[in-house]
Amino acid sequence: MSNTASSSEVQKNFGAYHDQALSEPVRVTKYGRETVYIVSAKTFHEMKQAQRDAISSADLTDAELALIEASEIPSEHRYSLDK
Repeated sequence: MSNTASSSEVQKNFGAYHDQALSEPVRVTKYGRETVYIVSAKTFHEMKQAQRDAISSADLTDAELALIEASEIPSEHRYSLDK
């Protein structure tokens, strides 16, 4: 769970929000809208590594794509756009 603070609060008390970001993300808003998050360096590097580890559908083999296309959603997890 992240803490939310306005950009002016963060500017006035950066040290406190910096310390808090070491253990949980700090959501920063400006004029009531989410603009940035402050996260620890460890979290940032984990996110960048996850991004590097993710593969593109272009990297999948034809066999893997065929398996995905042939897969079926279990009935208990299906949804409908009909209301």
